Amino acid sequence: MTSQAMTLPRVYQVDAGPTSESTPFRRLLIAVALTFLAAFLWLPLAAVFVGALREGLGVYWEALTDPDALSAIKLTVIAALISVPVNMVFGIAAAWAIAKFEFRGKSLLITLIDLPFSVSPVIAGLLFVLLFGSHGWFGEFLAEHNIRIVFAVPAIVLATLFVTFPFVARELIPLMQEQGTEEEEAAIVLGASGWQTFWHITLPNIRWGLLYGVILCNARAMGEFGAVSVVSGHIRGLTNTIPLHVEILYNEYNATAAFAVATLLAFLALGTLAAKTLVARHLRGHH
Repeated sequence: MTSQAMTLPRVYQVDAGPTSESTPFRRLLIAVALTFLAAFLWLPLAAVFVGALREGLGVYWEALTDPDALSAIKLTVIAALISVPVNMVFGIAAAWAIAKFEFRGKSLLITLIDLPFSVSPVIAGLLFVLLFGSHGWFGEFLAEHNIRIVFAVPAIVLATLFVTFPFVARELIPLMQEQGTEEEEAAIVLGASGWQTFWHITLPNIRWGLLYGVILCNARAMGEFGAVSVVSGHIRGLTNTIPLHVEILYNEYNATAAFAVATLLAFLALGTLAAKTLVARHLRGHH
């Protein structure tokens, strides 16, 4: 056995390293990556916190507790609390249908799920204005019934829903396709109902992928700017979310307050990154 192993062709021998690049070249690649991260991620993030705390904690806290800032925080949370659960239900239903069943229009459904990725958020916001604005398709009907959507909270929620609905579905579809349908079919053969199969078989198998999608969906919902900016009307204290409030403060040359409020989004980004790392680790552990 030893002599045979010693005479194996070169193609069966494994190199010591994963690549054939030299050590200096690999170090150069790492240095380039770290330099890019420092220039485009770490330095801007540090600049946000330095700018926010430049005039002291008192000014920082005052900017966060300003009534307009509190209103922006409240509206951002409301939009996320509505859009994330709705998109979670939609994502589970869409992924379950696409991964577990064959039906006409399946390709169209997949294309529609990817639509927000290909449409500019500004264009998406404009579409809601054209539909529900005072001169839109449904504008006259809404005015007659005293229903206000555009430049009000409903439009912000609708815009947030549109830009975030692919995230959960797109995380679950490949996961469910990889898992197949054998376990569900076995449960049904043994007498389980559809809901019992979902709660005891499907949902436990996708819980980490579902959590990953929810984290991404929540981060996008709270940080969305383009679509929300078009439909909000920028009414201070009423229709401004956190990103819109930061823009207004900065345009008013109140940079310290703008950076202070922006730290909330920075904390959200850091928290999202940490949560994604933990969930991704669990996902890798289950493969």
